[in-house]
Amino acid sequence: MEARLKSAIWIKALIRRCDLAAIPVAVIARGDDDAGAILLKFNARDTGCVVLAQARGRDGKLFWMKATGPAAVAEPDADAYIERQRRRDPDLWVVEIENASAEALIETRIV
Repeated sequence: MEARLKSAIWIKALIRRCDLAAIPVAVIARGDDDAGAILLKFNARDTGCVVLAQARGRDGKLFWMKATGPAAVAEPDADAYIERQRRRDPDLWVVEIENASAEALIETRIV
């Protein structure tokens, strides 16, 4: 079994990475420090938002799914998706990043 990084530590590292790149970032909802699932909302303002949901493959490796679909959606649609997920899982972390490019910050595979 693979050792997994605690959610709070992963979030802190992401915030640090954003700070170093001068990318605005905010924790919108704080989840469980140890094992809370994570949603990332990439907000490109003019071109819409992409929400990524953390998942694990059959092999146990982490990847990110474009939870709101392959194309950017309007911010109210992204917020509605996030709110539905928060109602299902109160231990969910939500982080908003003001950047259009998830690939610039996330080294893990995005599908």
